[in-house]
Amino acid sequence: MSFYDVLHRRRDTRGEFTGAPIPPDVLRRVLTAAHAAPSVGLSQPWDFVVVRDEHTRRAFRDHVHAERSVFAAELDARQAELFARIKVEGILESTLGVVVTYDPDRGSPAVLGRHAIADAGLYSVCLAIQNLWLAATAEGLGVGWVSFYREDVLRRLLGIPHPVRPVAWLCVGPVSCLPGTPDLERHGWRHRLPLEEVLHEERYTRRSGR
Repeated sequence: MSFYDVLHRRRDTRGEFTGAPIPPDVLRRVLTAAHAAPSVGLSQPWDFVVVRDEHTRRAFRDHVHAERSVFAAELDARQAELFARIKVEGILESTLGVVVTYDPDRGSPAVLGRHAIADAGLYSVCLAIQNLWLAATAEGLGVGWVSFYREDVLRRLLGIPHPVRPVAWLCVGPVSCLPGTPDLERHGWRHRLPLEEVLHEERYTRRSGR
């Protein structure tokens, strides 16, 4: 696939994982791509925790399901019915998990470029995650970002010290397919905005309804 094919084929994968093994050289290429991301002040504030242990994954899955219930209880009846059909994780179905963390002390105290924007380091971690995601897609793997969790729970589960933050649990592995349409769009939860709706020239322009 060309770069743009990879970009548009990338999906947040949930139910398509096969559980097949990932060749070590493929996993190494994907993680190397993530580690090649740009970072503020070349601080490289990320770490990657590869999680294969079933007990750990099951414990995390149970926590995610509990948080899913918390979110569902906040929805109105129509949204709750729709949400019930949406799968939010593939923790046990995927081959492994990759937890990406943010260490705000990496490269400190003088992180070049972070003095005015405290979150620049966190943005750098998100770039590493995107690199991982695109590389995995190019390798024929699926990736699913799990966001239904409390940071302190995942921190305790993996022994992550303070002030390091767990930014993402990524489910990674071979998939039967990559859906042509994102799950949330397919289920009618949200639809992608056209570029024209978010594009501004010279100054931010307020639009009706915002």
